[in-house]
Formats: sequence, C-alpha cells, structure tokens
Amino acid sequence: MPFAIHRGQRIHYTVEGAGPLVVLQHGLLMDAESWKPSGIVEALAGFRVACADSLGHGLSDKPVDPALYDQDQRAGDIVAVIDDLGADRAHLIGYSMGGWISVGVARRYPQRLSSLIVGGWDLINGLPPGPKGPVSFDMFMAFAGRAAPDLVAWVTPDIEPGVRACFDALGKLQGASEAVLTAGVPVMLWDGRDDPYHAQMQAFAAANGLPFLSVAGDHLAANLRPDAETLTALRAFLDKA
Repeated sequence: MPFAIHRGQRIHYTVEGAGPLVVLQHGLLMDAESWKPSGIVEALAGFRVACADSLGHGLSDKPVDPALYDQDQRAGDIVAVIDDLGADRAHLIGYSMGGWISVGVARRYPQRLSSLIVGGWDLINGLPPGPKGPVSFDMFMAFAGRAAPDLVAWVTPDIEPGVRACFDALGKLQGASEAVLTAGVPVMLWDGRDDPYHAQMQAFAAANGLPFLSVAGDHLAANLRPDAETLTALRAFLDKA
C-alpha cells in the first residue's frame, strides 16, 4: 500500500499499469478508488496510472489544522506522489477539488507536468453561489447528503474538520487562469453540459485557444459516469500530449 510523505503527512495512492505516468486527483468527498468504476483508469491502459487520495480523504492522513489544506501544500502532495514513483513529470487530471489542486501544481510546479486536464472547476469564479449567495460548508454538506448520501456517509465527527478545511481552502483562486495559460504544457478543460461551470469554462477555453471537452451529464455524472465519448476524448488528449 504505497504512501508518499509530504510535510509530515502521508498521501496514499494506488498505481497500476506501465508507461508514461498519469496522476488522477479526485474531487471533494471522493477518493482514489472513485476513478475505477467510472472506467477512466481502464481507458488509460498503456499508461502508468496513479490515483491519489487527497489529504483528508481515503487512506491519506486527515489532520485538523486548516493550514495544511492550503493549495500550495496540496499541490506539493501531488509532486510528492510523482517523486515517490521516481518520475520527473506526469500527466495530471484533476476533477472538481482535484481540478483546483491541479491548478496549484500548474502555478507552483509547472516543470513537473507533461500535460494538464482540469475538469469540473471554474478557474475564474470557483464554487458556484447558492440561491442566497456564497455556499457554506454546512450548506454544501446538507445538499450533498440529499443528492448523494453515499458520498458523505464516511464523514464522521473526527474527520469532519479536515473535510471542512478542504472546502474552505477552495476559495483561493488567485492566479488560477494565469497558471493554466502559462503552464507550458498541453491543457484541456472538461465539463458536463449540465454543470454550472460549463458555459463559463467553455467561453474561457474558446477565448484562450484551449481544447474544451463538453460531455453529457451534470457535475457528478461527467466524472463518475462518463460515456464512451468522454473516455475516448480523455485518452486521445493524453496520447497526443
């Protein structure tokens, strides 16, 4: 069971296959295993695929100190996984919170990237507002509990502070769009057509000459239940990169 160590915290990851390294970083409330039922790992046969458990999730450590969930430190967690696997660079696919983390890698460690796919994340505005303004962690968890109860069932009171810190850290957006545009590697944006982020990121991609993967589904479905077209497009981008 491999773990990378970064700033004293253990970051668990799974790895399978052989070939160029691809690191997959999941979204809030998910874990490394969530990439496998979707078919994404299988679609990347011919690559060495590492799925990282974000700090506060899965089998990674779950500290309560909010400072440990800063974007720069979380980006360093990805680099620690790359280092632990003995690689100089990796293709990185981040979805939702994982997209936010991947932007941090592009901002702080662009030299460690071979390519970048940012899915389910608005580089400009971050989290979408609720009907009455900004969404709080408690509001988010209440909504998630109704929409996808399986995703919140593991968040016990002792784990909740770390998950809350993950959510609160997502407000850091400084330099996100610039980091993606100046990463110096192939970049693709990816959103479900029913995702609140879709229109904004499609326009951003068009304005900046980036490929945009527009797929069926809402925020969750685009990642957890991708259709064959999505799997083919993700693979084609990495093959070209």
